[in-house]
Amino acid sequence: MIIDRDIKDYQRIIHLPRPEPQRHIRMAMHKRAAQFATFAALTGYEEIVQATAKAHEKAVAGGAVF
Repeated sequence: MIIDRDIKDYQRIIHLPRPEPQRHIRMAMHKRAAQFATFAALTGYEEIVQATAKAHEKAVAGGAVF
């Protein structure tokens, strides 16, 4: 599915102010950062998985049995 849009499609709304929530106040930036900081705990996870996979591949190539 290819979406092909041009900036001209948004000329009516591009300069409108961002809508404010009607039922609650906007969350403070530091609270938003704290909410999403939990995902930072996974920093480096991909590298560890890759290193473990390489170690297993090397072990299997060497004849190790798991």
